[in-house]
Amino acid sequence: MPAPIDTSLFAELGLDHRLVAALQQLGYEEPPPIQRGAIGPLLAGRDLLGQAATGTGKTAAFALPILQRLPAGDRGRNPTALILVPTRELAMQVSQAVHTYGRGVEARVLPVYGGQPVWRQLKALARGVDVVVATPGRAVDHLARGTLHLDDLEVVVLDEADEMLDMGFAEDLDTILTATPTTRQTVLFSATLPPRIDQLARRYLDDPLRVTIGREQAGVRHSPQVRQSAYVVARAHKPAALGRILDVEAPDAAIVFCGTRTEGDELTEVMNGRGYRAEALHGGMDQEQRDRVMDRLRAGTADLLVATDVAARGLDIDHLSHVINYDVPAAPESYTHRIGRGGRAGRSGVAITLVEPRQQRLVRAIEQHTGAELEVASIPSVADLRARRLELTRETLEARLLGEEDLERFRGVIESLGDGFDLMELTLAAISLVHEQVAGTDDDEEELPQVRLYDDRGGKGSRGGQRRGPDGGRGAARGGARGGARGGARGGARGGARGTHPSADTRRGGGGDTVRIFIGAGQRAGIRPKDLVGAIANESGLSGRDVGNIEITPNFSLVEVPRHAADEVIRALRGSTIKGRRATVRADRNA
Repeated sequence: MPAPIDTSLFAELGLDHRLVAALQQLGYEEPPPIQRGAIGPLLAGRDLLGQAATGTGKTAAFALPILQRLPAGDRGRNPTALILVPTRELAMQVSQAVHTYGRGVEARVLPVYGGQPVWRQLKALARGVDVVVATPGRAVDHLARGTLHLDDLEVVVLDEADEMLDMGFAEDLDTILTATPTTRQTVLFSATLPPRIDQLARRYLDDPLRVTIGREQAGVRHSPQVRQSAYVVARAHKPAALGRILDVEAPDAAIVFCGTRTEGDELTEVMNGRGYRAEALHGGMDQEQRDRVMDRLRAGTADLLVATDVAARGLDIDHLSHVINYDVPAAPESYTHRIGRGGRAGRSGVAITLVEPRQQRLVRAIEQHTGAELEVASIPSVADLRARRLELTRETLEARLLGEEDLERFRGVIESLGDGFDLMELTLAAISLVHEQVAGTDDDEEELPQVRLYDDRGGKGSRGGQRRGPDGGRGAARGGARGGARGGARGGARGGARGTHPSADTRRGGGGDTVRIFIGAGQRAGIRPKDLVGAIANESGLSGRDVGNIEITPNFSLVEVPRHAADEVIRALRGSTIKGRRATVRADRNA
């Protein structure tokens, strides 16, 4: 029977014994820095402005004080706390965490987000809830319906506030916060603190305590918990390079970030062809499909998740060891969010980025943002791959020799062959059989060209990457990883954005089968491209990258979306608000 976990450090923060018991049952041993810095002041009623990356334990930092202030007995129908998050995936994750922590205090927790039947949310709100975890668009929708009552609200939490502003929810946040009591406690968490976050804090927080988890604490900057490196590779060779890197690294489980869902689908097929059990996760999938993918990953029947940024938002995979940026994120903040998936809660992890030769400027921006220089390595050679596979064979044989299996039953085979063959030759033949079964063959592997980063003027830079041999990574190389990757995943982003959609040419998949949607609100209603992108990403199954050209006129807007998702987007937008108002939404008749 395992020894009980000492949770006295949580009790010292002033937490109720029922909450401490829940943490003990979950196996938490001690509070991470963000919880040590935030829980006490939040219990004392202070407003708080926290800077903490994903995976540092900030959910428990605000959830536990909320649960502790829930009154005993009949709590009525109106919520005590409102937690606002940018995406429905994060809403589900935070809601589940609050529910788990709050079992001992019988907390009533409700996630409120787009894509879920409204009647279910209406029924739960009518019965009464203690904590509402909502996306801004759906919260505004319920306020307009008169079904979300904030009169008794004591706490408001803005989680991932920078992401909510980036998605165009600034006015929705204003609408919601204006509807809350002035006596509320306000908590704001953000991975970054740009000027717009400071402006938001000055407007709605009262003398807030600032809690910042520095680079050495966040687990993603200057931390030995997450090894960060980059491989310079030509775009045409990226699928093969990814397979080669995974073969050498042998991750327990990995998430690969792609820029578009088309690229993600193609790369998933390529990696399955290499013998990996890969699953795609993107905005083109409905919630049931996403849940099935995550169930397979958590159950260990899949070991490689190929995802887009929005679809992966808020995911926490316990056994994730590697995060791989198949595409270099254009925003350094996205890099921080991505690699925060590895090395969570004190676990070690590896972050790898595939860099194309002319992406020196993006690399420099990431290094400036993280405060750490990326180790630029060369793509593993065929010799590296062979060495790693031989090491795997040796580890497999060593484990069998040290195991408890009875090997004596094979002695007769050795003795019968011993008269005709040298013992060393016999051993080599046996190891050759094991090697083929365990690590496959590398006869058809070809060397990939080694390239270097270019400087900003187009000349070759000085950072070429020293040869780095295999480091004997954890786990076992996947069975059947035996050959060059088939084909190549293509970005397929099309240029020629019409209108005012920022960087639309880099946000589009290469499918080409799109239609336009008419939205009866335009410049006179204050509509901007990011408002439309945020509404579609929040309320439908699409991600922001799936949205194509946007054209905004004074009275209406036209948005290009994939044809297969058009009906879903229309239904979702008709059931929600854009910048706090409802608008006519239909297929464009002139398309």
